[in-house]
Amino acid sequence: MPHVHSYLAGIVILWEVSSVFEISCGSNELKSAVFDDFRKEEEWKIMLLDDYTTKLLSLCCKMTDLLAEGITVVENVYKNREPVPHMKAIYLITPTKKSVDGLIDDFITKSCSRYKAAYVYFTDFCPDNLFNKIKSSCAKSIRKCKEINISFFPYESQVFILNVPDAFYRCYSPTLEKTKEKDTVMQVMAEQIVTLCATLDENPGVRYKSGPSDRASKLAQLVEKNLENYYRTDEKSQIKAKTHSQLIIIDRAFDPVSTVLHELTFQAMAYDLLPIENDTYKYKTEGSAGKEKEAILEEDDDLWVKMRHKHIADVIEEIPKLLKEISSKKKEAEGKLSLSALSQLMKRMPQYRKEISKQVVHLNIAEDCMSKFKSNIERLCKTEQDLALGTDAEGQKVKDSMRVLLPVLLNKSHESYDKIRAILLYIFSTNGTTQENLEKLIQNVHIESDSDMIRNWKYLDVPVISSFAVQQHKYSRRDRSSEETFQLSRWTPVIKDVMEDAIENKLDSKDWPYSSRCPPTWNGSGAVSARQKPKGSSREERKSSARLIIFVIGGVTYSEMRCAYEVSEAYKSCEVVIGSTHILTPKRLLDEVKSLTKPKDMVSIKDE
Repeated sequence: MPHVHSYLAGIVILWEVSSVFEISCGSNELKSAVFDDFRKEEEWKIMLLDDYTTKLLSLCCKMTDLLAEGITVVENVYKNREPVPHMKAIYLITPTKKSVDGLIDDFITKSCSRYKAAYVYFTDFCPDNLFNKIKSSCAKSIRKCKEINISFFPYESQVFILNVPDAFYRCYSPTLEKTKEKDTVMQVMAEQIVTLCATLDENPGVRYKSGPSDRASKLAQLVEKNLENYYRTDEKSQIKAKTHSQLIIIDRAFDPVSTVLHELTFQAMAYDLLPIENDTYKYKTEGSAGKEKEAILEEDDDLWVKMRHKHIADVIEEIPKLLKEISSKKKEAEGKLSLSALSQLMKRMPQYRKEISKQVVHLNIAEDCMSKFKSNIERLCKTEQDLALGTDAEGQKVKDSMRVLLPVLLNKSHESYDKIRAILLYIFSTNGTTQENLEKLIQNVHIESDSDMIRNWKYLDVPVISSFAVQQHKYSRRDRSSEETFQLSRWTPVIKDVMEDAIENKLDSKDWPYSSRCPPTWNGSGAVSARQKPKGSSREERKSSARLIIFVIGGVTYSEMRCAYEVSEAYKSCEVVIGSTHILTPKRLLDEVKSLTKPKDMVSIKDE
């Protein structure tokens, strides 16, 4: 949908709103949206990024990809740089004053221009005041300007996160109750969600989970309003028809259990138990003089993508088999002494090394996880599962939750974070406890300094003290007793039930109302389970069918991300995409919950 924005010093610049990428193929679409304009020129260029686009590009491209597109240097638009007047510059920046000032400073005067010319790509709509500033300052230096819809991060092939690092605090903190912070952040989130829909070329029916809080309903209404504005096609205010897709907005309080439970699938377990920062895992090579190495856990790593949703028991069994398989292939090739065989072996050696290196990394991760599991976590898991489900492994109802909880609290080897997680599961399972009981738990476990990790859940509208709790209607769970599972992994995130019920058209419209004026006929009900459909259905087929988009206010867990892939695989005619303000680990969430009652200037916000 091209927009003719204005005249730039007598030169018409066409500002194009481009769908940057399907979440599942980010780099290719980003390349076509940004790099196609100058690919034919066959000359080296410089790329300028701001903080947001630096992170965005790192998720979509590697430096080798940029080199292939003729980018020789990548620099920060905010910093002072040496002029290179014989080279053209590509600016991939956000439409903010700071980034626009960085652009203008590079072309203050023609004689002092840092670069030969500029290709400017904004991640979102550029406000008129900033546009006019560019117009009056450096219009003649700009060869191309585009606006591209990408106010979100494509974290995985079916997972997105928004660019709002402080959203959790602004949505839930009581210290901001009398300010406009909540309304402001809701509007920012709505605008970013709409850029996701535009990228996917969807105008979905928007619905939400009704509940004690109005957060989900407010955000749903804002998203619907912004969708209407975005898809307005002419002066008669006709709107683009709704597509056969749904966007469901859920508040974090909907399922607090999944946020604190120990998960034993590979990705969720690794991010919970190991010090993985910025998706980077650090490990040491074998031997006394072992060197520290780093491995990035990313979509380009086929083995990681294959393993990340498997149970740790399966991972521990499967990776050594793969190592053995590669080793045997290598030996088999080495056994053939012909020159051609040796030539083929030499060509394949780098591939062998690469495959073995990846397998060693993931085996290290798995062994690190198992080491933590065996030392302490295994004993915790049974208690957590019994509290979460209200039944034990034999299906017998838990009659006394406190009796289940006490062994964990009395065990001195458990960390305070783990004890807090267990206490929270006890509180969630009983829909709140008494003030007296809570005080005793906090004192006996000696967690007074961290007690707000428990108390502050009330600001998420999760009952903590039963006498003041609104008795929440819990989501009716699906019977999964016939599904094969591990005893310490019996819990299924509630969101998986919601995904399946949405696809099968079983969501009650009273509990899940639409914000859309004219909700589309949802064709998800025509989706067929993988058990009933012939093999051969692929993800490509899903792209032409229905799409279910789930957005969780307040953070999404790795186990919930996994559910999007599992449901997409089971229901071949519907692709599930899930997103949130940020990705949660239990420790990060507890720290954020604790911070809710602190003044804003004392809160440390972790950038995603």
